[in-house]
Amino acid sequence: MASDPNTERLRSLIAKITYLTTKGEIQWERQADSAHRYARWNNNLLILGPDVSTTDHTTARYLFITPFDSPDCIEISSDRADLGAGVLALVGAVESATIQKPQSDPFRISPELIDRLTQ
Repeated sequence: MASDPNTERLRSLIAKITYLTTKGEIQWERQADSAHRYARWNNNLLILGPDVSTTDHTTARYLFITPFDSPDCIEISSDRADLGAGVLALVGAVESATIQKPQSDPFRISPELIDRLTQ
């Protein structure tokens, strides 16, 4: 793989997200009927997936980051030799932070949402 000039910046970003997760400053959710964990941070949507056992070392994990106000995104796979360890460390931190949390449904259709869309 060619050397990526942004590798150190991405490594630092993953480490920061992991640190903030362990400190409880980033609140991850377990979405009902989904293979992902998600969080909102600095006007970005963070998605970590898939939701497989931490003992499963054959399934690649990924961190997907996209701003709420832009179609831009970053996806970092645990298969990357240069950043994979950081993604796996984040997986462990997120798993620890969400293990006792109930699943949520952020896309639940509520009467209030329907009212807003139909007015």
